[in-house]
Amino acid sequence: MPALLRAGFHVRALVREPARYAWLSRCPQIEVVRGSLHEQEALRAGLAGARFVVHAAGLFRFWGDERLFEHVNVNGTAGLLHAARQAGIERFVHVSTIAVIGQPQPGVVIDEAHPTRPVDAYQRSKLRAEQLVLDYAGRGLDVIVLRPGAFYGPLGRYGFNRLFFQDPMRGLIMQVNGGRNHIMPIFIAGAADGVVRALKHGRAGEIYNLCDDSIQHRAAFDVICAEAGLRWPRLPVPGPLGIGLSQFLTMLGELTGREPFWPINLRSYVYNDWRVSSAKARAELGAVPTPFIEGARRTIAWYRAGMPDEIAETRC
Repeated sequence: MPALLRAGFHVRALVREPARYAWLSRCPQIEVVRGSLHEQEALRAGLAGARFVVHAAGLFRFWGDERLFEHVNVNGTAGLLHAARQAGIERFVHVSTIAVIGQPQPGVVIDEAHPTRPVDAYQRSKLRAEQLVLDYAGRGLDVIVLRPGAFYGPLGRYGFNRLFFQDPMRGLIMQVNGGRNHIMPIFIAGAADGVVRALKHGRAGEIYNLCDDSIQHRAAFDVICAEAGLRWPRLPVPGPLGIGLSQFLTMLGELTGREPFWPINLRSYVYNDWRVSSAKARAELGAVPTPFIEGARRTIAWYRAGMPDEIAETRC
């Protein structure tokens, strides 16, 4: 939202629990509408008089009930699309994920034409949501789909942040397959900038990958350890051992109802090469990648500050 404000947009935000985000009440430029994607009255109130929609809501976990992913990511998107069309919205920017690729083809750079083969409930739900959005492109709604990579940066405590920053800073560095596989990071501020650029410059009906430069796991750990002054040994995890451990932990999670530390769905992200091209977004939107060393420094500083619930970039 701060990126939208800096770009000159008036922002109206649909928020389920506004009290959890105290900085919103201190930001007069943001109009808050209390509600969820499944409340049509709240959607109508939020869309009244609006020109653009940025749909960044969604459920992301490595583990969970497929019905819940479907309810939030698919049904929630369907309801918002319907309300947006009725409200006469000029442009609808949908924030999806590069993870809809699911199983990247070995040795192939992932561009927007790469086949999608989702392998878990989250990935399937996000692809179905994308398909709903693109279907509306043929029904009179100007839509754009953004596929960001793995988010990292201040305010994040899950996914890439946990595996590459939080765990190492607590003394646990698990380097799978010698760290030779590639991951596709996107610094959160760069992702926000990509949304603004899509609103202003994107072509209707198009998909854009939003990623910084792909980086090998071991290279990412090299940067993070150097910047954070970490001297922990890196626990080598051969492929079969890691998968077996994840399968065992996932079985325990199904019995306890709690997400395992290393769920088996991590396999798609950790054991594949995610060599992502964002050339299209760079050429058409002017998206600028964040050097990993810069993003890592800012993320480490946030962790070292005690992980505050807000940072300077979120204040108005």
